[in-house]
Amino acid sequence: MSGAPVFAGSRVPFAYLMEYLERASTVEQFSEDYPSVSVELATRALNEYRAGLVSAVA
Repeated sequence: MSGAPVFAGSRVPFAYLMEYLERASTVEQFSEDYPSVSVELATRALNEYRAGLVSAVA
C-alpha cells in the first residue's frame, strides 16, 4: 500500500482507523466496515501507537 502501515493480514491502512476515530466513529464500526480487521487487532494497533507517542514524548 505505497509504504503506508497496514493491519497485519490485510491491505487496510492504519490511517483509515485514525480517520474513523476523528469522525467520532467507534472501533466496532471500523471493524464492521473492514471485517479483515478485528476489534482486537485494531485495539492492539491503537495501544502500540499510543505507546510510541508516550515514549517519543518521554
